[in-house]
Amino acid sequence: MSPPLPDVLPIQPFTRPVRGEVILPGSKSLTNRALLLAALCDQPVTLTGALFSEDTHLMVEALKALGFGVRTDAGAHTIEVSEQANGFKNDQPVDLFVGLAGTAARFLTALCAAAPRGIYRIDGIPQMRKRPMKGLIDALRSLGADIRCTGAEGFFPIEIHARGLRGGDVSIDASESSQMLSALLMVAPLAADDITITLTSKVRAPFVAMTILQMAQFGQPEPVGDGPRIGIKSSVPYGVSYGTYAIEADATAASYFIALPFVTGGTLDIPGYKLDGLQGDVRFGRLLEKEGLIGPLDLAASTQRITRGPACAGINANFNEFSDTFLTLAAIAPLLSGPTMITGVAHSRKQETDRVAGMVRELRKLGQDVHEHEDGDGLTITPRPPISGVEIETYGDHRFAMSFGILGCYDLHGDGRPWLSIKDPACCAKTFPHFFELLENLRQHSLSS
Repeated sequence: MSPPLPDVLPIQPFTRPVRGEVILPGSKSLTNRALLLAALCDQPVTLTGALFSEDTHLMVEALKALGFGVRTDAGAHTIEVSEQANGFKNDQPVDLFVGLAGTAARFLTALCAAAPRGIYRIDGIPQMRKRPMKGLIDALRSLGADIRCTGAEGFFPIEIHARGLRGGDVSIDASESSQMLSALLMVAPLAADDITITLTSKVRAPFVAMTILQMAQFGQPEPVGDGPRIGIKSSVPYGVSYGTYAIEADATAASYFIALPFVTGGTLDIPGYKLDGLQGDVRFGRLLEKEGLIGPLDLAASTQRITRGPACAGINANFNEFSDTFLTLAAIAPLLSGPTMITGVAHSRKQETDRVAGMVRELRKLGQDVHEHEDGDGLTITPRPPISGVEIETYGDHRFAMSFGILGCYDLHGDGRPWLSIKDPACCAKTFPHFFELLENLRQHSLSS
């Protein structure tokens, strides 16, 4: 167990270039998808390399409440899902708590709506009640689901009176979160008939592609059709070869450590970071490579060696398809020599917090010249010498904590004095509980290298 973090954590700058390697946690997106897919198999499935964090814990506890057998081994990073035949056998209503976990919220809503029987009440913390659910709720209702919003229409809390899904044609607006489409895709094979999904809006393609590829790894045929229409066969059973499924290292978590050598200099090895894997957020590393902030990456390598690149000019990039990583770039933008323009992130205003507005506020605290785009879709950061002594507000959002944690590693004064602090650093428990411990270990290792 890591020692508890203080309410406000001063970040100790690196006084020497980073050296060593960082072992990333498993992907949150892949772990929670794999948990749902494993529950839909008819044989036990062991997930290896699984993430152990607040979000995955909520998913595990929900599956247990639904009657599935789930055994975890945090030390070995494995989760076994079994006793699938016992799922959805509860005679009494089941209460499921999803905290602020968007994946758990959307995936469990779809799973319970597709159940053959039972009453399921799903809720989260007050902030979760503001996160978009309407597109998924409307789509499931059109397939015969009885979903009752017991608060505001289209939001949590909800109560589901399960009776299965009938199949057929369904439209979905997943513009506010691709997780809604992913949830619908994963439960579509449980419907009584084939389902044809029509997308009524643009959706972030990499996360949908990741879901479809992961479904294929669990035995589902390739969807029929392309473009805005996706056809899913019903009654095709889920299964996985040899009863095991390996989770990739988290590409979003990798973004912080990909940026670290630019901030501190040095060389950092990242084992298991797959440029050709399922996760779209590997585009962040490719972007920094292209812009010269880091050295060349190796597509064939099983371990990526990250070095500081030759350039430090500003970047102009659309982050729509890998938006969880835009905060990493925005946080280190004060160290670049020119303006950085980030676009394509309007949907991130409805995630754990309004990430665009929050980033604007925190960067301005640091003395940066920040322009919030009038269309709400991004921001432009013109770097200024950072102001010392700033406490960064995280808004309960893990990605604020980790992104600005990397900026704080910069030795602003040249003597190792902390100049930036992170409020509520423990919010990293959502996806990366030991982030700051790992960062400090790297700093200590750099001193002895």
